[in-house]
Amino acid sequence: MILKSQVEWALHCCAILAGLPEKRYLSTKALAEFHGLPKEYLSKALQSLSQAGLVDTTLGPSGGYRLARPPAELTFLDIVEAVEGKAQTFVCTNIRENNPCRPRDYCESGPCPVARIMWEADEAWRAKLRGVKLSDLTEALALDIPAELWKKSFEWVLERAG
Repeated sequence: MILKSQVEWALHCCAILAGLPEKRYLSTKALAEFHGLPKEYLSKALQSLSQAGLVDTTLGPSGGYRLARPPAELTFLDIVEAVEGKAQTFVCTNIRENNPCRPRDYCESGPCPVARIMWEADEAWRAKLRGVKLSDLTEALALDIPAELWKKSFEWVLERAG
């Protein structure tokens, strides 16, 4: 399975938005600049988050994006599904029906083991992402990023937040 690069962008942007003070917004331009991404492409990922109700937007010179809910209430799965959709990652086309040795009137009573295993794997993947909150990510970032870089990054964001 290969996820769109917009999933990575959305997760990183949500991590930045999680640190914004109340009633402050960060523009697409600032988020794109911070991550070194093309603004036009990033805006599509942010629009997906907005349409899913995960971020709030406002227009104007101090406009932009902010989280619609606290980071502890947003999961990785919420963000991934906002960008990728909720469709299963495996679609069974039942190719076993093409077996030339199969009797013409033979009918299976349920999905084959391939489909069952793939659907179980899909659900396990979703369960893992459902169990990770955006607040878990921000805690991990705070531990992984050197304190001085963390401080400078936060100051950079605050200078640009409307």
